[in-house]
Amino acid sequence: MRFTTLTLSSKYEKLHITFISGYIISLNLNIKAEKAMETIFVNPKDVKRKWHVIDASGKKLGRVAVEAANLLRGKHKPEFTPHQEVGDYVIIINAAKVEVSGNKETRKIYYRHSGYPGGLTAERFIDMISRKPTFPMERAVKGMLPNGRLGRAIYRNLKVYAGSEHPHTAQQPEAFEITGSGE
Repeated sequence: MRFTTLTLSSKYEKLHITFISGYIISLNLNIKAEKAMETIFVNPKDVKRKWHVIDASGKKLGRVAVEAANLLRGKHKPEFTPHQEVGDYVIIINAAKVEVSGNKETRKIYYRHSGYPGGLTAERFIDMISRKPTFPMERAVKGMLPNGRLGRAIYRNLKVYAGSEHPHTAQQPEAFEITGSGE
């Protein structure tokens, strides 16, 4: 019987193969791993939540919605975790004065269905903003949040108001300025 050992090595791994008469009897792979990334788990009572107020007058609907969704999810924080609620509270004022680009005022259509045959109702953006001034903003932000329990919990931290007044002055919200023109 003839024993033969073959060792192959690289920066991160070492392979030992032992042969007896041409047959492999042992195969050892030693991997020197780098420090593995760890999932961040934040205790809900340790989360520091701020209140932000965004003035939507004269801003594009999508730009305001993106910034609000990112603040709600907490993507601006170093302890952001996609499966936990670590975001801040967001107040959007002047939602009735939001703008849309192009011909979306007349061509953007919101659909809803009553559940009955023939129960489809369509409403243009311009009509919707005059009837329910906060609905387009709420719908845009909600569409940018995750679906399911987490998304519903995050959505409860959004407050949208048609005018410039809001009842959350006791929380001392910080003004959040949206950069970029969207043009």
